[in-house]
Amino acid sequence: MNLLIVDDSAVMRKLVRRGLRQAGFKDLDVQEAEDGVQALETIRGGGIDAVLADWNMPNMTGIEMLETLRSEERDTCVGFVTSEATGPMRQRADDAGAAFFVTKPFTPESLEAALSSILGD
Repeated sequence: MNLLIVDDSAVMRKLVRRGLRQAGFKDLDVQEAEDGVQALETIRGGGIDAVLADWNMPNMTGIEMLETLRSEERDTCVGFVTSEATGPMRQRADDAGAAFFVTKPFTPESLEAALSSILGD
């Protein structure tokens, strides 16, 4: 499975990678993007099965990226790993078709619970 981690923090992208390994997701081809603009370019290039995105990023937020994907009728699986998780944010993510919502700080167990049905074991 080809996975794209989207976060403006290089440290957070590394933490997500490590969390995925610790959760038992070992057979992933992982790519990274610094913001929604870069993520869209990567997704449009093809081959991305799932996206784990931060919500707040410069240039284009994670939710703006997801809404753009849906307006282009792309059905790429997108979920959020973010430090903010208000009710309105979760509703907007649900309305846009987000597959999951994991709140930072996350644990390998919370990643596994959110992603096991999507990424398999």
